[in-house]
Amino acid sequence: MTEPLSFAPESPLTDDLALLFQRHTAEMHADTPPESIHMMPREALISPDIAFFVLRRSGQPVGMAALKRLDGTHGEVKSMHVLAEARGAGLSRLMLDRLIDHARGLGLTRLSLETGAQPGFAAARGLYARGGFAECPPFGSYRPDPNSVFMTLAL
Repeated sequence: MTEPLSFAPESPLTDDLALLFQRHTAEMHADTPPESIHMMPREALISPDIAFFVLRRSGQPVGMAALKRLDGTHGEVKSMHVLAEARGAGLSRLMLDRLIDHARGLGLTRLSLETGAQPGFAAARGLYARGGFAECPPFGSYRPDPNSVFMTLAL
């Protein structure tokens, strides 16, 4: 029997999300210089322009993802993370697919993201490439950075 999964909007300040944010922050700081880290603080994810989602398995949070509206047609994938012990089960792809569906539902025609260029981000870059994203120049307020890879998907 498979454990029930839910992927739904929640507040990033929900009490039982602390471990997700701690792990996400630790991984971002593990091999990326501070000036190249573009993750948003937990509190900043509360915005009318951001949809924040939590993936729960049997009620327990195992992943999170956010979609930030950049303008009327362009959105950005932000803060995607699955706990290490829950990886390998297709949960990241499930979240990415749901974010893409949400972006389409908002009427967005482009979805972009920034991820790390370091070897530790290879799995993330592969996930996004398999999801149809292709490398692109920096977008929005981003500038060229040797530690960043920018990707985009036409919806």
